[in-house]
Amino acid sequence: MRGLFWLLVLAALAVAVALGARLNDGYVLLVLPPWRAEVSLNLMVLVIFAGFCVFYFLLRSLVLTLGMPARVSHWRARRQKEKAAQVFQDAVRLLFEGRFGQALKRAGEANAAGTAPGLSALIAARAAQRMRESEKQQGWLARAMIDDPKTEAATLMLEAEMANEDRRFADALAALARLQGKQGRHIAALRLELRARQGIGDWEGVLKLVRQLAKRDALAPEVVRELRAQAHLANIAARAASPEALKTYLRQLPAEELGQRVALAAARALVAQGADDFAQQLIETRLDAAGQDDWQSELAALYGRLSGGDQTARIARADGWLRQHPMDAQLLLALGRMCRRQRLWGKARTYLEASLSVAKTAEAHLELAHLLDQLEKADEANTHYRALASLDAR
Repeated sequence: MRGLFWLLVLAALAVAVALGARLNDGYVLLVLPPWRAEVSLNLMVLVIFAGFCVFYFLLRSLVLTLGMPARVSHWRARRQKEKAAQVFQDAVRLLFEGRFGQALKRAGEANAAGTAPGLSALIAARAAQRMRESEKQQGWLARAMIDDPKTEAATLMLEAEMANEDRRFADALAALARLQGKQGRHIAALRLELRARQGIGDWEGVLKLVRQLAKRDALAPEVVRELRAQAHLANIAARAASPEALKTYLRQLPAEELGQRVALAAARALVAQGADDFAQQLIETRLDAAGQDDWQSELAALYGRLSGGDQTARIARADGWLRQHPMDAQLLLALGRMCRRQRLWGKARTYLEASLSVAKTAEAHLELAHLLDQLEKADEANTHYRALASLDAR
């Protein structure tokens, strides 16, 4: 559309010029004694216009000729820059392809050419790390910050990531500490720190980081649960020799973090330390809140082993659980043990036989055999001893 418009304008201008020249009768008198020349005004205008065009063409040719060396130099520089950019792209591609030797070479060439010197040095450092050339790796990391100070944060992140991969967790934490001092911590840095804390066994730090990342939805819920469980299990094991330290830790433990594995490990540690009262509270709290999906038969079995305290109240509490889980062999075994401890022989035998009817376990056979021995029923007791022996033989 625009081309058509200009075509019309030029056609109109040509018509106007033609009409003007036709109607123009003027002339130009040129005097240079002793000569005189008379030419038409139209011809004079045409000669002046042609002279201007020739002069412009000669002047433009001279300018282009004199500027040719500069243009050639600029073209060469541009070509060199384009070639260096291609080398940098090749280095990135080769790194992701896993061709680390060639990636290191290309990154070095890009760095020498001045193409993204900081980033090319980081690519070279990553390639050297993949090739297990630690000296080159450290050299390129140091060079990255020298060549381009803007890449300092990226350099520290890469250093921490590579240190984690090489299981140099203390070095990773040191790099992240420097990063925090300069730019704070973001989600990716927190994840790297989480891995490093796991590596050095700083489970208190792991818990703190997991809670921070969970608030930002930076970890999947199942990952959060697993990491919390690992941290709590490690902390419980670390406090296994100190009943007071373990109790203090469990009192501070949020209810939503008391999962099945954590509750079982805590209860076992408390029983091993002789803190049966505290173990009783923990087990009752956990099993009272448990539904069909998260019921723990192991805790119920452990509940039946608790000594001291009010056994009658425990039997009543376990009876309440039995109404919800009537086919739990471990719960029936626990009730049988508690009733035997209270000399409720009939109820104890009923619970133990019910446990065996659900699942033939060595513990139930042994408990029932001991009960029958106490009742002086040796023949029946021997039957369960033989059943126990046959289970052990398997």
